[in-house]
Amino acid sequence: MKKIIVACGSGIATSTVALQALKEGLEKRGKLDLVSFTQSSIPELPSIANSHDLLVTTAQGGEGLGIPVVNGLPLIIGINTDQVIDEVIEKLGL
Repeated sequence: MKKIIVACGSGIATSTVALQALKEGLEKRGKLDLVSFTQSSIPELPSIANSHDLLVTTAQGGEGLGIPVVNGLPLIIGINTDQVIDEVIEKLGL
C-alpha cells in the first residue's frame, strides 16, 4: 500500500477538494485500493513526510523532504486533472 499526503496551507480547505478529485481519478483507473491518504497542512509536512511515498500539494512547499512532490492545483481548478492522476500513478509505480 502506497501512502500519499495531500496538503494545503491549512490542511483543511483546498486539500479536501484535491483529495476528493484524486480519489475519484484513482478509482476510475482501478488504483484506489492500492493507496492510503493523509491530509495535512504544509507546516506539518516535515514531521510526517518520511512515512509517506508521495506528496500532492495545492500550495508552495514540500520540496526537500525526500519524497516526490506533485502539484495538485489542477485538481482544484479542474484543468489537466488527468495529467495529475497519471503523474501520481507514475511516481508511485502503480
